[in-house]
Amino acid sequence: MPNPEGWLPAAQPRPSDNHDARPAEAGVSLLVIHGISLPPGEFGGDAIERLFCNTLDCSEHPWFERLRNLRVSAHLLIRRDGQLVQFVSLLDRAWHAGRSCFNGQAECNDFGIGIELEGTDDTPYTEAQYDCLIPLARGIMRSFPYITPDRVVGHADIAPERKTDPGPAFDWPRLRRGIAQTAEGLS
Repeated sequence: MPNPEGWLPAAQPRPSDNHDARPAEAGVSLLVIHGISLPPGEFGGDAIERLFCNTLDCSEHPWFERLRNLRVSAHLLIRRDGQLVQFVSLLDRAWHAGRSCFNGQAECNDFGIGIELEGTDDTPYTEAQYDCLIPLARGIMRSFPYITPDRVVGHADIAPERKTDPGPAFDWPRLRRGIAQTAEGLS
């Protein structure tokens, strides 16, 4: 799956500066699914990549002004056509979850891997995205065995006061069925 540096050979690399080292005691044990589109509801441009790489011109669109000086990233992005882009090594801490908590453990960036799906809460995600996400999640779970099926969550699950993504349009049963095959294979 990932190479020794934490990069996926199948992903297009777009290194972001928006990351740092995980705390020494933090093992990777959470997979967080996000949804994003920039501008909201528009798909296909490169604004997400430019946001994560600090090259987004916030004067391009009125909505972008709220992103000025924001420094965020995710480990991975799955575009609508299923293309996989990687911004941060899976071994490093990407800045995707913000203030967050899972099972009483705060700061999910410390121990989580973040996957962004290009989409919105209420627009169905594409077949190509699920065709990429399910084997990707399986591979990540094999590489990081502390990520069990019950530790694959949405951004809304770890930051419910602030976030709603990936939203009701995301097919959780489909993902759960797909990753259950991995869990059964590990038993």
